[in-house]
Amino acid sequence: MERKIAEFITHVRNERRLSEHTCQAYQRDIEMFCRYTENKLTAWSAVTVHEVRQFIAYRHRQGMGGKSIQRLLSSLRTFYQYLLRENFVEINPVIGIKAPKSKSKLPPVLDVDQMNRLLSVSEESSLAVRDLAIMELLYSSGLRLSELVALDITDVDLIDLVVRVLGKGQKIRIVPVGRHAHQAINKWLTVRSLFTGEQECALFTSQRGTRLSHRSVQARLKRWGINQEINGTVHPHRLRHSFASHLLESCGDIRAVQELLGHASISTTQIYTHLDFQHLAGVYDMAHPRAKKKK
Repeated sequence: MERKIAEFITHVRNERRLSEHTCQAYQRDIEMFCRYTENKLTAWSAVTVHEVRQFIAYRHRQGMGGKSIQRLLSSLRTFYQYLLRENFVEINPVIGIKAPKSKSKLPPVLDVDQMNRLLSVSEESSLAVRDLAIMELLYSSGLRLSELVALDITDVDLIDLVVRVLGKGQKIRIVPVGRHAHQAINKWLTVRSLFTGEQECALFTSQRGTRLSHRSVQARLKRWGINQEINGTVHPHRLRHSFASHLLESCGDIRAVQELLGHASISTTQIYTHLDFQHLAGVYDMAHPRAKKKK
């Protein structure tokens, strides 16, 4: 059974060209199910809907949330689609099984004052110049952490003020770069040579001259959050969420925010962003014919 998992991971990595993060998540989920069934079943073709439901119920009793179970089911469903394609099984036992519902949990948003305080860092060192450029770009363009660290210098157009982003599913989108982010990136590029040579194409690099890692960005943002006395942990996803929330509160155009975030489904944007009730009430009063007051 392990051999088929390895073949599937090779397939999604090389043929479907999914990100390494996604490939690792698939492997963890499928191996988890494999360990659960190893004493009961000896072949993938022997798995039935009953075993899958038992597994999901078991994971739910252990405290796994609805979203995690949903991802788990997605991994198994995709794996069985591959096995079907290879004629290794005759049915997909995961089809039709749904995860238990869980409450949508929004990450805390930095309000405008907190964001201004976070971005008012002292640029006394080249490291601080780089970190400010990172934070300004995350907030200006709503990038995911994986999208940020994957950026090359050539992906940023400082004339047209846009950045070319490779998002989930290998989809490319073009996102505007704000004035403050533009200034911060320009300043970083003047000192970037102190970190790395001309052969490195990454936009953001470490002090060793290599492409900045996910963990390094997370650690630097956390440190700046503490330094600037921001409530709660500052992390890339929090800046992305703040970008979406502030933008939606100002323009109310959820379709535009969906495009900027790179969401395939607008339902994801609806969960990801939020509007306070007063703003919604204001939009209603302005737009609905029965809500308008007579002059």
